[in-house]
Amino acid sequence: MDEVLFERLGRAGVITLNRPKALNALTLNMVDAMDAQLRSWRNDPTVEMVIVKGAGDRAFCAGGDIRALYDSGKAGTTYVIDFYAREYRLNTLIKRYPKPYIALVNGIVMGGGVGVSVHGSVRVCGEGTMFAMPETGIGLFPDVGGTFFLPRCPGEIGMYLALTGARLDVTDASYTGIATHVVPQAQHEALLADLCNGQDALERVLARHAVRSQNKPKLEGLQQAINLHFAAASVEEIMASLETGKSLFEEQTVKSLKGKSPTSLKVAFRQVREGAKLGFEDCMRLEFRLTNRFMRGHDFYEGVRAVIIDKDNAPKWDPPSIDLVRARDVDRYFSPLEGGDLDLG
Repeated sequence: MDEVLFERLGRAGVITLNRPKALNALTLNMVDAMDAQLRSWRNDPTVEMVIVKGAGDRAFCAGGDIRALYDSGKAGTTYVIDFYAREYRLNTLIKRYPKPYIALVNGIVMGGGVGVSVHGSVRVCGEGTMFAMPETGIGLFPDVGGTFFLPRCPGEIGMYLALTGARLDVTDASYTGIATHVVPQAQHEALLADLCNGQDALERVLARHAVRSQNKPKLEGLQQAINLHFAAASVEEIMASLETGKSLFEEQTVKSLKGKSPTSLKVAFRQVREGAKLGFEDCMRLEFRLTNRFMRGHDFYEGVRAVIIDKDNAPKWDPPSIDLVRARDVDRYFSPLEGGDLDLG
């Protein structure tokens, strides 16, 4: 079975991520195939827009194929770095795309799935959407353009999401701007048909199908507390600030942070602060620096072992606590690569 499907439907090119049993997790073959097809459709005047969706009803895309990346890194093969280089080029191609790129999302969207959706011009989410960037929990950092889009969420929500990996439902995804439109999943096929075969302008089609959520975003109610705590000048200060509070949110957030990789937390904190000052492509080059350093380190492999392979959820981070992560070690993650920065094509 093809891992990713391409078809022409009326005026649209349609991409279907087609690994439903693996929650449509991205492989290098999928990345390469998407890149090539998007470049072909970019130059085809009969293709007016591109639509990407996931097969099955559980996930749009749950991320990259982490087990394959783990195995490559452990074996010392080049697959892991090749994957990230080509994935980041694909993310950049999507961000630059001159035609409407419409992600039709429902179910799980995490990691690499975020990278092939959030940078498009339109992100349509169904009521079953569950968005997260959980990388600090596996000894990594929120990549695939998180350096760019997270700092541009309202207030300090991007820092909160980067450090905690908190999950967002469709209402919160809309509140943060991650979702541009909310369309019930039952209407996705009708929307797809309307986009592909209709004659109306894109915005008119979207307006016809989109709805307003009746629920108040949870993040709206937490915005003041998030801004208060996550505006601090370091991870240590964020945790100290949270520990002064007495609410369930503060208690749960501190507990969550204490389970993450200390190195990942320190790197992600700096990543988000620096990303607020950088353009998209500089963010992607920075992420490739970080990826190279994490793939040579300890915590990514330990995090994947604990969460995905052995599933004991008891990672032994190195160093084991925030106070033992030295500033000069964090600096090394951000320093230029010996071979130069990633060529984004």
